[in-house]
Amino acid sequence: MNWTQLLSSNRIGQSQTGAESSRSVFEQDYDRIIFSHPFRRLQDKTQVHPLPEDDFVHTRLTHSLEVSSVGRSLGKRVGEVLLERHPELNEKYSLFDFGAVVAAASLAHDLGNPPFGHAGEEALSEYFRKRPVLRAELTDIQWHDLIAFEGNAQGFRILSQGGGLRLSLATLGAFTKYPCLSLFPERNTGRKSQKKYGFYDSERNVFAEVAHSLQLMPAGNDAWLRHPLAFLVEAADDICYSIIDLEDGCNLGLIPFSETVELLEPILRDKLDRGKLQREESLSRKLGTLRAMAIGELITDVTNVFLENENGILDGSFDRALTDIGSFRIALAEIGKHSVERIYRARHVVEIEAAGHKVLPGLLDEFVQAAVATQQQEKSRKYHNLAMLLPAETRAGLREVTDRYALYRMVIDFVSGLTDKHALNLHRKINGMAF
Repeated sequence: MNWTQLLSSNRIGQSQTGAESSRSVFEQDYDRIIFSHPFRRLQDKTQVHPLPEDDFVHTRLTHSLEVSSVGRSLGKRVGEVLLERHPELNEKYSLFDFGAVVAAASLAHDLGNPPFGHAGEEALSEYFRKRPVLRAELTDIQWHDLIAFEGNAQGFRILSQGGGLRLSLATLGAFTKYPCLSLFPERNTGRKSQKKYGFYDSERNVFAEVAHSLQLMPAGNDAWLRHPLAFLVEAADDICYSIIDLEDGCNLGLIPFSETVELLEPILRDKLDRGKLQREESLSRKLGTLRAMAIGELITDVTNVFLENENGILDGSFDRALTDIGSFRIALAEIGKHSVERIYRARHVVEIEAAGHKVLPGLLDEFVQAAVATQQQEKSRKYHNLAMLLPAETRAGLREVTDRYALYRMVIDFVSGLTDKHALNLHRKINGMAF
């Protein structure tokens, strides 16, 4: 793979970049995402702590903004060196372009996540797994898409369907951490890029066009090598959820401050000034100082790992998470262990996740039945009323689609796009528990 092609500013179906603007195409990508409706909904979607009442706890929106900020720094750091290594790129690109691509892709990285976080993904999948009768008329790959909901693939669908946000090819490539289908014979789970999947069967041809235009190397049928900048998007996410989830856990009293300091010490090393921390009275300011220093150290480390492995990334021989082989991999693993045991499994988290397993399948069941009735023009007041609760474009689409896979996808688009509170309130209303 070559950087000139990988940094394509063209958009899907476009042979060349449009008229010049004061903003680069990649900066326009960022703006299109941040002003989009799917991005706005992230303000009420679970990051770790569902339906948070504390104003310092992160939502998907604040998490995405922070990941984007870290991603921009990583892109610029890497871009500065790549421009020295590949002087021909200087004619068209700057380090700010590298930063803008990674920032935009990072900003969008959670757009496909459903309500209630990972519990929501499992709840949507479980609905179909428990109803094998719905498999009729579906191919194996289509059924596998439904029984294994994937936020990354849902995100690509949001960005690309019906023209989507018309992002640049470079940003779409960097966004796709798992450039493969949910089901393909050559899957190698030893490769990080094939651990999950990044696009549904419904977007198979769209991603193939992106991959062809960027000249991504094939890695099997319906699978390609990652866009190199996707490694930085992944690292930005890894850095933020490791450090900031720990910060949230400490703020909520789930992990003592003293223990938080001990977990971060292997990353901060000689930069840790315990005396200065003791003089600071505010817990939030103490944690803010620790967080900023830790993220700074991790950005430097990830940059070095990427640059050391550039050739392997470009030829496909390297396919691992950058944070998994960096200098702080042991410290991050220890933070992850404590986060799983004491933050992600906290009682209030488990309680709301359990509610998600009731709410989302319940919504899917009602709206799938309403969608089928609409498609078949069945005269039912109940299903007519339910269909009226769907967006106008969804109702119009249901009357046009002829296959069940497309119908299920449209219902999933609606349910997975709801915010936590909207899903909860809608479930109560259609079940007569609230008016």
